[in-house]
Amino acid sequence: MPEDAQSLALIGGQVSIEGAVSIEATADGVHPWRLPVAERELFEPSVVNKASMPAGVRLTFVSDTSSVTLQIVNSGVEPDPPWIFDLLVDGELHQRVAPPADVDRIDFTDLAPGEHRLELYLPSQYAPVVVRALLIDAGATVQGWQDERRRIVFYGSSITHCRHAAGPSETWPALVARQFDLHLTSLGYGGDCHMDPMVGRMIRDLPADFIGLKIGINMMGALSASDRSFRALAIGLIRTIRDGHPDTPLAVVSPICHPPNETTENAAGMTLEKMRQRLAEACDVLHAYGDNNLHYVDGLSVMGTDDVGLYVDGIHPSAEGYRFLAKGWAREVAPKLGLS
Repeated sequence: MPEDAQSLALIGGQVSIEGAVSIEATADGVHPWRLPVAERELFEPSVVNKASMPAGVRLTFVSDTSSVTLQIVNSGVEPDPPWIFDLLVDGELHQRVAPPADVDRIDFTDLAPGEHRLELYLPSQYAPVVVRALLIDAGATVQGWQDERRRIVFYGSSITHCRHAAGPSETWPALVARQFDLHLTSLGYGGDCHMDPMVGRMIRDLPADFIGLKIGINMMGALSASDRSFRALAIGLIRTIRDGHPDTPLAVVSPICHPPNETTENAAGMTLEKMRQRLAEACDVLHAYGDNNLHYVDGLSVMGTDDVGLYVDGIHPSAEGYRFLAKGWAREVAPKLGLS
């Protein structure tokens, strides 16, 4: 360690790892997980893989340091697109670093004098991050920041994982959380949002003041639900979550526009139009059973047919597309949850 730096304890000290569901201490460092790591074998392996990636996870503390250095264990995985690290100072982006794939050290410099709330966002790209050390100036003050803001939990697909965002603090869940001053937990699992029962149980047990489910598109592509099972799975997922959050405002957002699947049936006989209809029906049924804090939102009102030019590959929003999606969520969904 350089003589002009001090190392901060990553567990049990002043640094808090927010947005993670659990933390694994390994021989090499600290690995944030977006599922309960002690129960990983109960989850589908593909979900475990995506949950090992730290979308929405950030290291937070208060300090008057002029620099921050993150030392990581290089996994040998080359993210596509290349990974990005963001440092926020008092809630505003201070510096964005896109290091080479083989890096094991990321430096943030030229922080303004005085004590500031620092949030170091780990990447939203498809690569796990094991943190070896977090360094600040020798002699700099450091204290914990207790994030007591109301909590929002998002669950969704790659469109919620947001690997094409401009940076990890500009995914649409992160932008929404900042706009409404919320504590974020993002359970966006690229390719792996299939309403898994274990994910429902996990959300049931997480602290949450608001919950957002953005479901459907992965089940369309992977043929993991038919018209027989899709509505039933949605009802089961929501009822499981309600076991732990009986009155928490909860929004179900159906798929945003994807022209190839809107009206063309997949091999399981599903279309996106049918998925939206079944999700609306599920919410109507649950309303009839007294779930008055459940809200359905048509995904086309968030990102519709006129907005597909903001996609990077025909299905995933670009960096600008994610900013657009965040605005759509704030406009269409937030008021239903009582956010303003």
